[in-house]
Formats: sequence, C-alpha cells, structure tokens
Amino acid sequence: MKILIDMNLSPEWVEIFKQQGWEAVHWSKAGNIKATDKAIMEWAKEGGYIVFTHDLDFGALLAVAHSNGPSVIQVRTQDVMPQTLGSRLVQILQKYEKTLENGAFITVDEVKARVKILPF
Repeated sequence: MKILIDMNLSPEWVEIFKQQGWEAVHWSKAGNIKATDKAIMEWAKEGGYIVFTHDLDFGALLAVAHSNGPSVIQVRTQDVMPQTLGSRLVQILQKYEKTLENGAFITVDEVKARVKILPF
C-alpha cells in the first residue's frame, strides 16, 4: 500500500506507515507545498497512492468528479497526531486494505470509520 500524507498532517505519520511495511510520503517531500487539492489528487492517482488527509475538500472533489480514485482516508478528529491516532488508523487500514485498493473514501473519527465505495 502506498500512502500520500497531506500537508495538514504531520510528517511523523511517514514512520507509522513505514513500520507496517507500507510506502509513505508526506506531500512536502513529494510536490509543491502550494499545490491545489486537485493537483495532489491527480498526482496520487497517477502514482497509485491513497491520500491521507484532515481536509474536507478531497471528498467533495471525488463526489463532483464521480471519480473512482484515488482512495482517500479523511480524519475527522481534533487530535490528528500519530501518538494519539496511530494504532487505530493502522487497524483501519489493515481491515480495509483491499477496499482501498479498489477505490474508497474512508472517514475516521474517534468512534467509527465510515466507508464509501468509489465512485459516488
């Protein structure tokens, strides 16, 4: 699994994902930090990455485009640091790995994860 971490999340997430054997890159190392969300989505789709974000715009972009990718994991919590959310997010990614490979939008909060299959 390849994960692109959006600018609004800590680069510390890279290590959390790499410890699981997944490829991970923070957008600050992959592209222009001033890139639009659309450009980030295009880059992720072309490279086969799943976008990991705290930004609400990515779901809207998928909906408007009726796109089947890239998959997006959106965190909807106040504390988005790996020390707090890391183990929970890893469990969710492990559980839904095949779903994410096929195209999904997953919203994660403190209590649950909601999965929508793409396109929607």
